[in-house]
Amino acid sequence: MDTLISKHDGFSLDAARTPAIGARKGGVVVIQEIFGVTDHILDVSRRFAAAGFEALAPALFDRIERNFHAAHDAEGIAKGRDAVMASPMAQVAGDLQAAIDALAPPVFVTGFCYGGAMSWLAAQRCTGLSAASGFYGRMINMLLDAPPRVPIILHYGKHDAAIPMAEVDKVRAAFPDVPVYLYDAGHGFCRKESADYHAESCDLALARTLDHFNAHT
Repeated sequence: MDTLISKHDGFSLDAARTPAIGARKGGVVVIQEIFGVTDHILDVSRRFAAAGFEALAPALFDRIERNFHAAHDAEGIAKGRDAVMASPMAQVAGDLQAAIDALAPPVFVTGFCYGGAMSWLAAQRCTGLSAASGFYGRMINMLLDAPPRVPIILHYGKHDAAIPMAEVDKVRAAFPDVPVYLYDAGHGFCRKESADYHAESCDLALARTLDHFNAHT
């Protein structure tokens, strides 16, 4: 674990760093779901590292509990949602800025569920980014007041019960130039522990993300 100093309030938070394998193409901030910096997030970080991107996954809920982890059950989901509610957007943006600043450029950002929305937040508010990619971020619909500052692509499952297509259409209507990709999957289709895990959709979305990042190196 590395230690980051938040640009919001000077808080020290942990971040899991995964060095790039082979020639380094850039750095990527990998943003957690509500469950914390889990094996899923570390696995995704390793996939980016294998593609030449140094990965850094900040522990955004360290103020609430060091080594925060929530189970994938009703109690764990409630714990994770409480952590989200206790983490103001300005604070998260400051934490993400610290992660961005800790990587040599070019720097990119991606995330899943909560992290997908926070990828959008970073693209709106943070500096030093080259591009972004957000996976099934339901809270993006709460962040449509300002455009992203860098090129961003978005990924949604067509059968996502948590994000109806009407919500996806709102994002498209607000920012028609942002590419939105739909997959024959539900929510959390990149997390192996999810009932909606869909390897084909995940692989395609990650390939599109890598293509997007490579185009902006």
